[in-house]
Order: sequence, then C-alpha cells, then structure tokens
Amino acid sequence: MQFIDKAKIYIKAGNGGDGCAAFHREKYVPKGGPSGGDGGKGGSVIFVADPQDTTLLAFKRAVHFRAENGEAGRAELQSGKDGSDLYIRVPVGTIVRDIETGAILADMSEPGKEKIVLRGGRGGKGNARFATPTHQSPRFAQNGQKTEERQVELELKTIADVGIIGFPSVGKSTILSVLTSAKPKIAAYHFTTLTPNLGVAERRGRSFVLADIPGLIEGAAEGAGLGHDFLRHIERTRILVHVLDASGSELRDPLEDYHKINAELAGFSDALAALPQIVCCNKMDLPDAAENLERIRAALEPEGIPVFAVSAATAQGFDAMLNRIVQLLDTLPPIRVYDEAELDLSGGYEQGFTIHREDDGSFVVEGGDVDRLLDTTDPDDEASMRRFQQLLIKTGIIAALREMGAKDGDTIVLGEWDFDFTE
Repeated sequence: MQFIDKAKIYIKAGNGGDGCAAFHREKYVPKGGPSGGDGGKGGSVIFVADPQDTTLLAFKRAVHFRAENGEAGRAELQSGKDGSDLYIRVPVGTIVRDIETGAILADMSEPGKEKIVLRGGRGGKGNARFATPTHQSPRFAQNGQKTEERQVELELKTIADVGIIGFPSVGKSTILSVLTSAKPKIAAYHFTTLTPNLGVAERRGRSFVLADIPGLIEGAAEGAGLGHDFLRHIERTRILVHVLDASGSELRDPLEDYHKINAELAGFSDALAALPQIVCCNKMDLPDAAENLERIRAALEPEGIPVFAVSAATAQGFDAMLNRIVQLLDTLPPIRVYDEAELDLSGGYEQGFTIHREDDGSFVVEGGDVDRLLDTTDPDDEASMRRFQQLLIKTGIIAALREMGAKDGDTIVLGEWDFDFTE
C-alpha cells in the first residue's frame, strides 16, 4: 500500500433545516393557529482515530466530505429530521489543521478518540414558536443556519516512544526486527525504508513502541532526500536511538554522521534537537568497528550520551541498551500531544454589531445581532418586516446609525439587504 502522510481535504457540516410557516387546517376550525414545525439540526463532522489505518491514502482519492443537512420543518408542528453526523476515520497520530488560520483543530493521538471539528447548523424555528398574545398569527419562520466549507490539512505524525534514526543503510530496520516482531523490508541499498515502521518491544515487564524512521541525509531539514517527509515522524518520540555504522562500511566516518544528523534535527526544530539520545554503534562484527567505537565513546560519553555496541546481524549486545531505554522512559514525560484550538461550535450567534461607512457614503452594519435578525425575517411577509423594524430599534442599531450621522435617504447595508434610512 502506498504510504501517504499528508493530505488536504474540504469538510462541511450540514445546514440546519428551515422552519415551517403553516397554520392548522381542520373542518369546523376556520382560524386554526400557527402550526409550523422546527427544522432539523445539520449533521456534524467528527474525526475518529482508527488504529487499523496506517496511511492517509484514502484522502488522495476523495477530498470533499459533507455531513447531511437537516430536514425542513412541516405543518402540524412536525419537526424536520436531524442530519446524520459524518465520521471521518484517520490513522492514530493524525493532526487536523485549519489551513486558513493554521490552528490545530484535532490531535487524534489515542486509538478510538473522537473529536467534533465542525458542528452542524442549528435548525430554524417554525412560526408556532413566534406566536405571542399580541401577535397570534405570525406568518414567518426562521431559516436554518447555513454552515461554511472549511479546508483542512491532515498530517500524520507517528506515535512511538522511541525513534530509531540515522543515515541510510546503517541497520535501523534490522535493529527494529531484532528488538520487536516487526518485519520491515530490508536490503543492502539506500532508502529501502520509505515508510516509518513500527514495532513493540518488551523488557522487564514493560512494553514500548519503536519507530524505524527512514534514513536521513545531509540537507534533510531543507527537504533533501526524504527529509521533510519523515522528520515530522520523530516529533512525538520520547527518546531517539541514533544508529551509527561503527565499521564505516559505507565509506563515511560514523562520528561525522552523528554530528550531521543532529545538525539536521536542530535545523528542523528545537524540539527535535532537545530529545534525549542513545547512540547505538552497529555492525560491530565488521573490521574497524572496535577502533571507531573507542573514538565515538571518547567524544560522546563525556557529554552524557550513552553509547552501546551492538551487532544487528548476530543479534548481540542489545540487552544493556534495552535496559537503558526502559530506565529513561520511566523518567520522561508522556508522548507529546498538541493543544487543540477552542472553536465556537455552539451554532449560536455572537452578540453585538459594528457599523462602518463606505467610501460611497453607505453604512454597513455587521455582527451577530444582524445575522440573527436576517435569519429570522421573511422579506416577503409584511408582519415579519414590521417585527424586523421593531428589532432594529430594540437592539440599538437605529440609534447607533443616527450617532454615526445617518440621515434620510442614506443607504443602510445589512448582509445582502440594503434599504434607505428614514427618520
């Protein structure tokens, strides 16, 4: 299966159904009262962390996801049916980021987690809701709340306690296969690993997840090789096992490799550079490995960086390293979870309004009070428009327009409506 760890999609919650304007009709009851029912609530968009999914490939085939709209209200006080919620399943570790603002809307960091990202629109009230002792036959109803489409980016960041890093062909995949039951693809050429491989290791009654991160090269922080595509998968890890080819079989100096990889981590983010590291000198069964091991230990152990000599080919030397990993994990904070943006998902209206004057002299009135007025007014119904005019006075909009200098004949703009101001 092709591994995809980034995708952009469009999501939209369902619109609320419109309220109904109707009157009770029955034989011998010539003047039945208002009987319009409320509209149904629109469906919400809910993300679900599915442990069975490992890639975002499905979102390359489909990019538009829309929840069901609520049904309109009906006569005889029948409410419209609520729209069905839309569940979008993503791999564990997926970040949902709003493209317009950059805010993280959801961090799907735990299997089975559900997060409402967009809540469905509120259903409109039927005309029966607007009946009062002084206005017993309202002929207008409230429209359902319309929702906006939002573009989001899905970014998969691997969930693992330990990240195994290093240059290509230093033996990372082989080490993962030795320590866990994972069976990564292994061959003697660069970039065999094109996806992060996960495995579970056990030691002293403890289990922890390891991730074999595809090989980094110089310039990875700027996107060279597989750089940016996979550096993100290290961000959640708690410990890095930095694998070096102690034998120099790839004709590179292992100590220089160590410094180059750490420079790439620092170039990508300060958080990566600050992660604790354990150095794993692999291929100790090959010539020149022992000599290089002494140089590496002399350079790194005085800095407090533990160095372990292993041979993945012969499965030797891993006990001490596993003990150290378990010891460190007991002292470190849990896997990083990103703060989620607090969104107003109530489906209600903000209070208040603002007024500004355009260059053409018109006055534009905006805000939650205006949205509420427009949403509950039927321009084709005389009674509804009379109520609209009364609410303009009651909310203080008319008084505020006078203070701004509005006079007879000036154009007033509210949403898509415009009318002449009259005293």
